[in-house]
Amino acid sequence: MADRERDRRITDVGTLKALAHPLRAQLYRLLILARTATASQLAEQVDEAVSLVSYHLRKLAAHGLIEEAEPRGDGRERWWRPASDGVSVRDEDFRDAPEKAAAHIAASRLFFEQRVDMVRRHLDERAQWSDAWTRASDFSEWLLHLTPDELLDLAKEMNALVRRYEERGRAAMAAGDTEGRENVAVHTYGFPFRL
Repeated sequence: MADRERDRRITDVGTLKALAHPLRAQLYRLLILARTATASQLAEQVDEAVSLVSYHLRKLAAHGLIEEAEPRGDGRERWWRPASDGVSVRDEDFRDAPEKAAAHIAASRLFFEQRVDMVRRHLDERAQWSDAWTRASDFSEWLLHLTPDELLDLAKEMNALVRRYEERGRAAMAAGDTEGRENVAVHTYGFPFRL
């Protein structure tokens, strides 16, 4: 895995559309968390038929978003893994044509709606989490006065901070330190607005 990309920057509409399918985006997230999985394992998590999940995994693979992993067990099932540690989609890569801009907006809305669904689910299930997890959860909003360069610097610093925690968690999991660990979603949005 030494040749894996840290983040895959999506710059073409075809790959963006491949990922911007609701089930494919969900499968991709699950693979990012699991690191490797079979279509059967993923189908169980998303409550879909294995054949449908296999189809969508092949679509993701055709665009280089996921790839086959080393087989495990008896080798009868195909194992998948993300081709990179994540993806990034930047507005500047989709501004040069109206159809590209429209695809980027549609994908961004889908990803945002899926994140909102994650937050709603957490809020609905909050009473089921321990006091420690409830205290640790964070819902913050900051309203700042920044320049574009300052916002870019802020985003870079926040990404670097989250990456450090991501690496810490992965190292701990690899070492067998799983006690008390849960999947955690961190969403940040920084954008200009006018009153």
